[in-house]
Amino acid sequence: METDAPTGFLQWIDFDKIPTAIVAVIVAAIVIRLVTRSLDGMGERFTRRRLLIKQLTAVTKFVLVALTAMFVAATLSFSDEALLALGGSAALAFGFAFKDILASLIAGLILLFDRPFSVGDRIAFDGFYGEVQQIGLRSVRLVTLDDNVVSIPNNKFLTDSVASANAGELHQMVVVHFYIGCDEDFSIAKEIVYDAAISSRYIFIDKPVVVHLREGPVPGMAMRFALELTLKAYVFDGRFETAFVTDVTERTKRAFKERGIHTVGERAALEAKLTE
Repeated sequence: METDAPTGFLQWIDFDKIPTAIVAVIVAAIVIRLVTRSLDGMGERFTRRRLLIKQLTAVTKFVLVALTAMFVAATLSFSDEALLALGGSAALAFGFAFKDILASLIAGLILLFDRPFSVGDRIAFDGFYGEVQQIGLRSVRLVTLDDNVVSIPNNKFLTDSVASANAGELHQMVVVHFYIGCDEDFSIAKEIVYDAAISSRYIFIDKPVVVHLREGPVPGMAMRFALELTLKAYVFDGRFETAFVTDVTERTKRAFKERGIHTVGERAALEAKLTE
């Protein structure tokens, strides 16, 4: 007894070649993972080229996914009518049910080539700040300073403002604030902060180190005025931003104590004890 031939879209698929297509997808997934791990390892070994290697990883993944999709389509021997039908059906389905995903896919390609930021950059977006770990087909993965992974849909970056701290460079500016009493010796305080920064092992010496001074209210303490010392310096690798801030703060606090300079917090605590 003869069976009916497949009807509809199935009649355009060569079922004998489906195992080959499945194997191709599995092999592609393994290759992508191996290539990603290899490039990530190279980035850790050659730190001066880490950001460039991370960007190469993102482009490579896009290319491998596209080539795999083309190979699968060719393997299954889709005819022009099949591709037309598939494209029309997919466009209709995606248009109504997956418009946000499609927008993110297109936005991912725009981010990759327009490059408002790159993999490895430290960016601030929508209240989050951290390193761009991956620019994927659907979302950007951001690793915050608390080591949390935040996934942000690609299309969000096309309409909202994003700030990049290093803009594709390995080195990055770091800003640190110190607040001392208005009657403290600010010239000594500026020298201490500068020395703490310039002697840090994380400093990028090829860039200038500056300490600005101004008088004004302390954030969160509107009724208290202070001298604000703002340090602007560069670390040789953005990954050491937190370590640099910690190092400079420890050195500065120790030196302030040795030279008899009190921060606003210390003075407030002292005043609270005296009024008890």
